[in-house]
Amino acid sequence: MTNATVRPLDRAAALVPGLALATGIAVVATVIGRLLPVVGAPVSGVLIGAVIGTIRRPGALFRPGISTASRTVLQSAVVLLGAQLSLAQVARAGVESLPVMLGTLAVCLLAAWGIGRALGVVGNLRTLIGVGTGICGASAIAAVTPVIGAVSIEVAYAVSTIFLFNVAAVVVFPVVGHALGMSQHAFGLFAGTAVNDTSSVVAAASTYGPGAADFAVVVKLVRTLMIIPVVLVLAWLVGRRTSPGTAPADGVALDGPTVPSPTPARWSPRRVFRLVPWFLIGFVLVAAVNSTGLVPGPAHPVIAAVAAFLITVALSAIGLSTDVAGFRRAGLRPVLLGGSLWIVVSVSSLGLQALTGSI
Repeated sequence: MTNATVRPLDRAAALVPGLALATGIAVVATVIGRLLPVVGAPVSGVLIGAVIGTIRRPGALFRPGISTASRTVLQSAVVLLGAQLSLAQVARAGVESLPVMLGTLAVCLLAAWGIGRALGVVGNLRTLIGVGTGICGASAIAAVTPVIGAVSIEVAYAVSTIFLFNVAAVVVFPVVGHALGMSQHAFGLFAGTAVNDTSSVVAAASTYGPGAADFAVVVKLVRTLMIIPVVLVLAWLVGRRTSPGTAPADGVALDGPTVPSPTPARWSPRRVFRLVPWFLIGFVLVAAVNSTGLVPGPAHPVIAAVAAFLITVALSAIGLSTDVAGFRRAGLRPVLLGGSLWIVVSVSSLGLQALTGSI
């Protein structure tokens, strides 16, 4: 057996423990979800995973599989959700959601600047939390990081803060939706515009119902594309105040000395396409295939069930990844900023829906 054969097999074997743990939790969560439909399998999975991760954080043996489950498995589930829609539905939903989506994004970015300054969260950390909340969580943070030259500790604090309110959204949003008597369509728009990370959007909307999940994914697809103009604007702003070979003047004060930012990565139009996540492209392609009628009707419920279980596996893995120590290290100010923005975006989404007659 050659080394070229052994290495892929070794990598695959390394994923087994973590994937098995997440899948086992997902099975239990699925049973709970059937017994308690109001709670749902995704919420059960993330809560069980978080409890286990808090009591005993999974060791190095489990981490590769947990990472794969929380990302690749979730992304694959989003692709499968495309089989429930046609391109015409995707386009119609995208156009319909634009007023609420653009309004919440603008409000979030303005609030991040104002509230962040008031709380003393300055520089790159404020930008990362604002963009992560306004667009798509960790994906937006990852896209913005090389452009503004953020350092790893800033990224870790921002991601930890965003993750905390992702979990809160999965639990709280369905309760809010039922309390307000929102339709599947209205809740899908609410989740797609007010929840910041794809995993939490899918989890919260799936808990509410299949119609909400389908619409929320489309809204999220359009919202994620906002990474491109936001990143280009940030690149332009950084370019104005930063000469080649130097770092931005404003470091980030984190309860201690100012941390200077590294030199931002150079930006070019050729890198724009790479900002669009592959799974969202896959979602559109699968929807295109479904539009042609190539996906038989009897296959739709099966695909939907597989996608729902994969979502539960992914959310279980995300729960296992809960980093309580990370929240403690971040301190109170970033968490207050993240919580404030979460509330502002949620209220703005509901308010704009009311104004546009979407509720």
